[in-house]
Amino acid sequence: MKFTYYGHACFSVEAGGKTLLFDPFITPNPLAKEIDAGKIAADFILVSHGHGDHLADVVAVAQRTGATVIAPYEVGTWFEAKGVKNVQAMNHGGAAKMDFGRVKLTSAIHSSSMPDGSYGGNPCGFVVESSDGNFYYSGDTALTSDMKLVGELTKLRFAVFPIGDFFTMGIEDAVRAADFVGVSKFVGVHYDTFPPIKLDHKAALEAARAAGKELLLPAIGETIVV
Repeated sequence: MKFTYYGHACFSVEAGGKTLLFDPFITPNPLAKEIDAGKIAADFILVSHGHGDHLADVVAVAQRTGATVIAPYEVGTWFEAKGVKNVQAMNHGGAAKMDFGRVKLTSAIHSSSMPDGSYGGNPCGFVVESSDGNFYYSGDTALTSDMKLVGELTKLRFAVFPIGDFFTMGIEDAVRAADFVGVSKFVGVHYDTFPPIKLDHKAALEAARAAGKELLLPAIGETIVV
């Protein structure tokens, strides 16, 4: 599978013949100034929660591409009210078959409110199953033992975890999360964008390596094979 990083917690994965875009926050991100959100492809847009640094470009990308937005119920209905036509507003523990395969919403420990202050429901993560393999994006979250259930129920090719600390897990907890879900390889996101989440890249890579894990830190705009 091809994985492209767009900065912060935004990335896309090519899976099941479709392009899945996650938590698009590109236009307001100064670290992603070289990325043109108007050229990013998306068949599906998956949004983990209501914070602005995870959904700033959703409406524009969805309207341009016709992509289906998959999100927790309150987040999804908020996008419907904004004029997004193709929305799958789901809830935790629920799964749905899609053109790329199957997606299931998992629990996440974080907060969620919409940019206008309205109720954002509960944050989530996603387990994606496809003919190319399965992967897990935890969304913004603390380490939780619920992650063990993800690994017990689904054989994963890789996982995507926040590693910036302060607002989410740091690298130490992300390494434990990788153990919980049963992966040896994970991609780090949600770091460097703001001063409190500035990451020591070398230390993070060493911490993962010491635990027998492979941490992937693609540059913004870089595409890697996972």
